[in-house]
Amino acid sequence: MEENYGHKPVLLHECLDALAIKPDGIYVDGTLGRAGHSLEIVRRLTTGRLIALDRDETAIEAANRRLGDYMDKVTLVHSNFSALGSVLHELGIHGVDGMLFDLGVSSPQLDEAQRGFSYKQDAPLDMRMDASAALTAREVVNAWPYEELRRILFEYGEERYAPAIAKKICAVREQKPIETTIELADLIRSAMPASALREKQHPAKRSFQAIRIAVNDELGEIPPMLDAAEENLKRGGRLAVITFHSLEDRIVKRKFQELAQGCICPKEFPVCVCGRTPKIKLVSRKPIVSGEEELNENPRARSAKLRVAEKC
Repeated sequence: MEENYGHKPVLLHECLDALAIKPDGIYVDGTLGRAGHSLEIVRRLTTGRLIALDRDETAIEAANRRLGDYMDKVTLVHSNFSALGSVLHELGIHGVDGMLFDLGVSSPQLDEAQRGFSYKQDAPLDMRMDASAALTAREVVNAWPYEELRRILFEYGEERYAPAIAKKICAVREQKPIETTIELADLIRSAMPASALREKQHPAKRSFQAIRIAVNDELGEIPPMLDAAEENLKRGGRLAVITFHSLEDRIVKRKFQELAQGCICPKEFPVCVCGRTPKIKLVSRKPIVSGEEELNENPRARSAKLRVAEKC
C-alpha cells in the first residue's frame, strides 16, 4: 500500500545531478523524511550503499516499507544529523561519495495533527521531531522567560510583533498553563494589531516556526553537521544542502564560504605562511532554486534553495 507518500521531494532532479551518483558509491541522506530523495538515490546504486538518518522514529518505520525492495543496499539510522560523524564511525565508514541534507520539515510531520506542529488543528503543544527528546513546545511556551520568548520569536520567526506576543504569552500563562496549539494560535492572534490580521499568511505562522526551531535546536545543529560532512567526504565527493528560510541558508552559505577559503595571510606577505588551503570548492556560486514546473506541482518548493560543494 502506498501510504502517505504524496510528499514530493524538493529539487529532486537537481539533487541527483549535484550528487553525480556512482553505482558503486557510498551516499548519505542525512534527512530521510519520507524517503523521496533516498529512493531515487538507491535506485541508481548497484554495489553501492546508502546510509539514511532521521531523528523521527516514524520516518524510519515508513522508510523500511518504502525502501523495502532495496534494503540490501540501505542502512537506516535513528539519529540526528548533528551526530553524523559518530554514526559513520560506528558503521566503520571512512569515506563518503556524496551527502544530501534537506533541512525542511517533512509534510507528513506538519500534517499529523497530534505532533503539535500545526496552528490549524488542535493538539497538545509538542513540536518534537524526535518524540524521545525532552524539550516540548509546552515547556518553551509556559516556562521560558519573556526575554527568551521575545528573542526566539524575533530571530527564528522574524516576527515583528514578537514583544507583544511574548508579553501576551507571559500574561496568559500566569493564570493557567497554555496547553494546545489552537489555544496558542488564538492567543497570538489576539496580541497582534488588526492590520497584521489582514495579511495573507496565518498570524501564528511565524511564531509557530520560531517555537519549532527552538524545540528542535534546528539552527544549532547545522554547523556540526556541515563540519562532519566535510570531514567524511572523499576527495571529489559532493555535499548538497537544501534550506527553506533565510536563517538556515545564511548558516550554510557562511560555512561553505569558510570551508572554501584558502590562504588568509595579509596581502603584503610575499609568500603564504598560514598554510591554509580550501577544504571544499563551491559547485555553484548562487543557490539552485525550483523551476516553474516544480513550483506549479509543489508550492512548498517556492522557498527552497540548494547549495552544492565538492571536497577538495
